[in-house]
Parts: sequence; C-alpha cells; structure tokens
Amino acid sequence: MSGTNSSHPDAGDRRPPEAFDEPLGLTVHSMPTPQEAAAGSAGRTLRGRWQMMAVLLVCAAPVVASYFTYYVVRPEGRRNYGELIEPQRPLPDLTGTTPAGQPVNLRSLKGQWLLVSVAGGACDAACEKHLYLQRQLREGLGKDKDRVDWVWLVPDATPVREALLPALRQATVLRVDPTQLAQWLTPSAGHQLHDQLYLVDPLGNWMMRFPPVNLAAKVDASSAARIKKDLERVLRASASWDEAGRPAQ
Repeated sequence: MSGTNSSHPDAGDRRPPEAFDEPLGLTVHSMPTPQEAAAGSAGRTLRGRWQMMAVLLVCAAPVVASYFTYYVVRPEGRRNYGELIEPQRPLPDLTGTTPAGQPVNLRSLKGQWLLVSVAGGACDAACEKHLYLQRQLREGLGKDKDRVDWVWLVPDATPVREALLPALRQATVLRVDPTQLAQWLTPSAGHQLHDQLYLVDPLGNWMMRFPPVNLAAKVDASSAARIKKDLERVLRASASWDEAGRPAQ
C-alpha cells in the first residue's frame, strides 16, 4: 500500500522512534533563604519610610519656608515691635467656658491666628480699650482679617457685663482657670498678664508678646500702628500655607 506513515514524527527521518523520546529540559531555581527574604523585606520597608519622609517634607516645606523667611532672612534694620517667644509654647489642653456656659477647649482654636487679651470679667476701662484695640487691629487687616480671631480670656468668676456683649459678637470670649493660664501665657518683666496682647499662630503656638499699649489715650496710635505692622508681616510670611477659616475636624 502506497502512502506516507502519518504517525511517524518525520517521514523523512529514518531514526528509530525511541530516538525521539527525550526528557524535557527544566531549569531549577533555588529558593531564597530566610535571611535573604528578611533582608529584602527590610530593604522595602526602609525605602517606604524614606518615601514617606520625602512626602512629609514636601508638605511641610511651605510652613518651614515661611517661618525661615520671617525669623531668619530679615533685611538689615528691620525690627519686630512684638517680642518673639522662644521656644514657642503650644496651646494647653485647657477647657474654658463661653459667657453662655458652653465648654470650649483652647486647642480647638487652632487653625487661625489669635490676637489674645486677658482681663477679669468686670472689664475696667483699660480692658475695654484693649478689646477695642483688638477689634480695630483685626478690621485694619482688610481682606486678611478673616485669618485672625480676637480672643478675650477671662481668668476669674466675675460675670461679663451684659452691656459689653453686643460689642463682642465677633470675639471669642472664654472663662479659664487662672492657674492653668499662667502656666502658658506670661507677661514681660515688670508687667501683669492683663497689660499686654499676645499672638498665637495657626499651628497653636504662642509666638509673640506685644509691649503694653498706652491706654491713657483712647488709642495709642503709634503702638497700634506697630502692632498692625507685625501682624501684616506674619500674615504675609504665612500666606502660602495659611487660609481663612479652621480646617474641618
């Protein structure tokens, strides 16, 4: 019978069938040792940490740059009117109460610049002038005023006079424990806590204390202008990272 044997691997190859039965060639790779596996894992962890640190540095760079600009890179002859507090003091974990009796933790005020005064609830003439100065300084900042809150801390149990409340609608008024307050804010030498104004940055750090204002006049125009100039400087220095309003909790 003529034809081709289709079952043969190659009709033109005359080698016997058993010549084609060769084992498959396999390459066997050795498994990593536990030590090698651990070293690889440690390397990945280290790389991940470096990447995380790089991201954090990028996020923090605007804040660091603004502080460096304000505190370090200063033109010759430039002077702050306010006294810089070094080291800065963070807002304490101190809960005060509003005139309506609502509890408010001081740390919840972070996220805004705070212009702070301290006076008893009776609020004498000097206290009223400080409150007036705080309001005028804030209003004088124009479009940046919403980045600043004015705060009155009351370190005694005397009720705030009803007649003052309408003028305090835009202020944050909190009654606080005087002992705890004194562990955070302190006046300059020779003065009392209620003599001065204090500035807290949006990160929650008390960072500046202003000299006492001459309250014999309605407003000490010279001192007020110099305080306003300091406020404008810190607002410019923080413009790249600070925005009006507190971040959502």
